[in-house]
Amino acid sequence: MNPSLGYPPSNRPATMGVNGMVASAHPLATLAGLSILRAGGNAFDAIVATASTLNVVEPYMSGVGGIGTALVNVAAEGIVRALDFSGRAPLAAEPSVFTDATKDNGIMAAMVPGNLAGWLTMHEAYGSMELGRLLEPAIGYAENGFPVTHYNSKVIDASAHLLTKFPASAGIVLGNDGCAPAPGARLRMPQLATTLRRIATGGLDEFYRGALAREIVDGNRELGGLYTEEDLAKYQPQWLEPISVNYKGYEVFTAPPNCSAFQVLQTLKLLETFDDADRAFQQPDTLHMFMEAVKLAVTDRIKYAGDPDYVSAPLNALLSDGYAAQQAARIDRDVPATVSGERYAEERPDGALKPGSPEAFDGGMTTHFAVADSDGNVVSVTQTLGGGFGSGAAVGNTGVFLNNMASYFELEEGSPNRIGPGKRVDFVVAPTQTFRDGKFHLSIGTPGSWGILQTTPQFLTNILDYGMTPQQAIEAPRFRYFEGRRVQMEDRFPLHVRRALEARGHEIDLLESWSAAVGGAQGIQFDPNEGTFQGGADPRRDGFALGY
Repeated sequence: MNPSLGYPPSNRPATMGVNGMVASAHPLATLAGLSILRAGGNAFDAIVATASTLNVVEPYMSGVGGIGTALVNVAAEGIVRALDFSGRAPLAAEPSVFTDATKDNGIMAAMVPGNLAGWLTMHEAYGSMELGRLLEPAIGYAENGFPVTHYNSKVIDASAHLLTKFPASAGIVLGNDGCAPAPGARLRMPQLATTLRRIATGGLDEFYRGALAREIVDGNRELGGLYTEEDLAKYQPQWLEPISVNYKGYEVFTAPPNCSAFQVLQTLKLLETFDDADRAFQQPDTLHMFMEAVKLAVTDRIKYAGDPDYVSAPLNALLSDGYAAQQAARIDRDVPATVSGERYAEERPDGALKPGSPEAFDGGMTTHFAVADSDGNVVSVTQTLGGGFGSGAAVGNTGVFLNNMASYFELEEGSPNRIGPGKRVDFVVAPTQTFRDGKFHLSIGTPGSWGILQTTPQFLTNILDYGMTPQQAIEAPRFRYFEGRRVQMEDRFPLHVRRALEARGHEIDLLESWSAAVGGAQGIQFDPNEGTFQGGADPRRDGFALGY
């Protein structure tokens, strides 16, 4: 029997294909990418069409004003590469110029955008079609309008208080009454369409060093921001070696620091030490042990995560079998540990879990999307504006919303993730690609702030341990741990399971059945024996997967 049949069926069927697959957070963006594949483009072409269309159809969490990271499987070279386009703090971003409020919200919180540099760097290295052709879908939807979804309307409404602080921003997405467009209304963004046309003609030079760059800098400065022309002109994405672990015969890859995705891999290594009895789907013992593993990995991530130019994480030790065994021995099977939270804190609660000692071992608003083609190329991207519409500021007449990702820095002197000129932020995204016997098996990732690092291992184990389809794995209920013993759980976890966890001391905050608070995942799986793709997309948002 197919093992996936032993678990709750998905509400959506898994999407199938033989020539390629696209999975993204919006059906129009997925369709844009698929149209490029069908026209003869490869995954590196289709990722640009998908990403740029997301800029239009989910403007609150995606776009050229944001930052991101990619994993790419380059079939012709037989390698997996990571591309860091997570931006940098402006050169004027001294800790002393910020307050907690200005670091977290508004124009000063805008880091140098990296997304466009990331998309076009991948395309320049491996793409095959003209840039203008790839941006056509996004330009068309920006100029002629696209129908606002129920989720679009809900998020825009929740962000209206921020947008109204910036008249240019409010004019782009809010009506004359200051309200969000209703579901089904057509939203046009002519300024953004013009900007995308300029990028189609001038490429990276136009955005980072040309007239458009000067407009972005001037618009930022007029609102009180820190940008200079030098900040944009100097920005370059970086190709990096990914990090990986072997998990039960699978090789799981993700992005290296400044991404904090090593927390995902460390969690998997801890789970690998557990007995078979602790690996039963949706059982109290399994969930308790999983939650305790997550807390240990979170505690280490807080200690070691940051810009690798300033902070050295002992990854060989953190991801080693020996350290996993040492850490697993700290787990109490009956009583949950107390944790200080998801990010750096100068003061810790009494009894809060402390980081491990790996030295002895050498060993808001985000989106995720992926494209796979018939040649075996796979591109997995997680990118963000930070909070809804990022800083809230669309600068000048460009239609470009700038991120507020400085909010993920700290101001405290002791933090390894303290803000500073030109620094990269501790970036809490974790696109993953999994291989079996050297062959691509799975791409999966999600948005969800620090929760990304907790929910991603849940998807992976649903597929790798339980044999679920990507759609089943994505739809399965999720949890996310916070401070103390507080854990959020979707109410689709069985009542008897939640009661058993509460009896052990876990403090459960119940979420709605399908909560965007625990992410919006997309996944693509490949069967090399049959030459077929399966796609999964998250119903918690507007996710959609299509193959052909």
